[in-house]
Amino acid sequence: MNILDTAQHLIGFRTETGNTQEIIKCMDYMKSLPELHDAKIDVFCKDEKAPVFFARNTNDENFDVLILGHIDVVPAEDAMFIPRYENGKMYARGALDMKSFAAVALNSLEHVLKNKLPLKFGVILSSDEEKGSAGLETFLAEHPNMTAQIVLDNDVGGNIFELIVKCKNPVFVKITAHGTAVHGSTPWNGIDANEILMKTLANIRSFYPYYSKTGLIPENKWIDTLHFAKICGGNVSNVVSDYAEALCDFRLTETSSIDQLCQNLDKAMVDGAKYEVVSSSTPVVMDEKNSYILAYKEFAENILGQKLRFEYMGGATDSRSFAVRGSTVIMHSGSGENMHAPDEYVEIESVEKIAEIQTKFLDKLALEKK
Repeated sequence: MNILDTAQHLIGFRTETGNTQEIIKCMDYMKSLPELHDAKIDVFCKDEKAPVFFARNTNDENFDVLILGHIDVVPAEDAMFIPRYENGKMYARGALDMKSFAAVALNSLEHVLKNKLPLKFGVILSSDEEKGSAGLETFLAEHPNMTAQIVLDNDVGGNIFELIVKCKNPVFVKITAHGTAVHGSTPWNGIDANEILMKTLANIRSFYPYYSKTGLIPENKWIDTLHFAKICGGNVSNVVSDYAEALCDFRLTETSSIDQLCQNLDKAMVDGAKYEVVSSSTPVVMDEKNSYILAYKEFAENILGQKLRFEYMGGATDSRSFAVRGSTVIMHSGSGENMHAPDEYVEIESVEKIAEIQTKFLDKLALEKK
């Protein structure tokens, strides 16, 4: 499989989260790849949730190896869906996050099929990872007994010389405030929901400090963080607002719990304000001494000719769904920058190296299984 060519085709589909028509077109393209002719492929759709692409070489759901990823992307201008190449880099929406590595996953499936490796192997690509992966959750609910000894996760893009062993738990919380609307000239006759919301957010900040590149930067970055993703309230300038809301994005380490977060939120609420935990997940925490992870690390170092270091990541990943099922999750991806930004790019050589590492690691696992 020409990985770069496949990645370019995947990028050409405008698979912004929720754009079901384009997502289905993209999945149909993957199904039609001649290199995957011998694979068992399903596109799972249920209850109007986002589709999930499921390809494998077996009907058994007790996998030796699974690769997890996604094909949805965040919104971008039209030009970003046409890859641009410069100085060994591919610039495009999804180049780093993570269509290049979806192509790598499909290449690994082809490798297993073509070489008839004695591994029960599969690829799962969700299409709403950027908004919480409800589609994948629905898929896994339909497959409650699906397991994988090893999960390869390439959705941790940034540096090929980093092996991620921890990811935080993203928790999204909606704060609402209710007041009494009156004319802006007589505020004493009403109750301003905006004021209620601002006081509540200030109270929350007392538990979770504000960090920025122009202000406070923590020495230890493996800590709980919060940013206010959205704040809104009021409709016109001369009316005291009777409603306001905010969406909060918490990132919790493995030592923090939802219960602890709720205790802090309970203390932060003022009269007229309340909160709702919109979504939460599970942190992914792997043992750095895990034998599979150490074997992969040594194998990758031999191919790259350079040592890999263990790192932690503040973002979330779909592999959490299998971490809780007991899988060893190996989180490793290629190099690039500006994920979700207008100048997102991936280093082409790093994509090729991840593909090489992955296929040769699968060869190693297959040899050990014989």
